[in-house]
Amino acid sequence: MAIDSIIKKPKGDIDAAVIWLHGLGDSGAGFSDVIPVLGLNPKHTIKFIFPNAPEQAVTINNGFVMRSWYDIKTMDLDGRADIPSLKQSEKLIVELIEEQISQGIKASRIILAGFSQGGVLSLYTSLRTKHKLGGVVALSCYLATNNLPFEGAQGINQSTPIFCSHGERDNVVPFAAGKDASQRLSAVNFNVTWSQYPMEHTVSPPQLEKLGQWITKTLA
Repeated sequence: MAIDSIIKKPKGDIDAAVIWLHGLGDSGAGFSDVIPVLGLNPKHTIKFIFPNAPEQAVTINNGFVMRSWYDIKTMDLDGRADIPSLKQSEKLIVELIEEQISQGIKASRIILAGFSQGGVLSLYTSLRTKHKLGGVVALSCYLATNNLPFEGAQGINQSTPIFCSHGERDNVVPFAAGKDASQRLSAVNFNVTWSQYPMEHTVSPPQLEKLGQWITKTLA
C-alpha cells in the first residue's frame, strides 16, 4: 500500500525533514499550513511531509470508512489502538523515513511528529524502528501499549529528544493519558520535554511556537 503526502519544501537546500502525522478522520492537509506558526528561521532547510492515512473502517464510528492510522474498537485507553492495523501504518511510515534517507537526508535529521492518533503512531514507530531519528513529537496522544517505553528503552532512540504536549481540557484523549505517557517515558530515561496548555483536543499558537523552538534546537 503506497502512501501519498503533501510536501512543502524550503526555498533553498534541504538537509532535514519533519514527517507530520494527522489525527483520526483528518488528512495531511489538516496540518499543512502549520509551518509559519512554528516561527522557524525563514532560511530553514527543512522539508515538511504531511502524509495521508489509509482509508479504513473504524469500529467505534459504526464501521464508517475514513482516514485512520489504525482501527479503534473501544474508547477505553487500554486497547484503544488496534495493534495489527497500527503495525500496518508503522510499516508505511518506516518506508517513508527510508525514502527520505534514500534522497540524502540522514535519519538523524528526520523528526517524526504526530497529533492524536498520529502521535500514537509517531511514538510507536520511533520507539521500535532501527533508525536513529533526530526527534519525536507526540501531541495530544497516548501510548499504544503500556509496555512500549520498556521495549523502546532497548532501541536506538532512547536518547532521541521527544516533545510531548497536551491540552488540559482535552475531552477526546484525556490529559491524564498524555501526562502518563510522558511520565512512563521519562521513568525509563527517555529524553522528554513536556508542556501543557489550557486547551481542548487541538493545538495552539503558543504550543506550536514552543515546538518550533524545540525543532530549531533539535536540528541545530
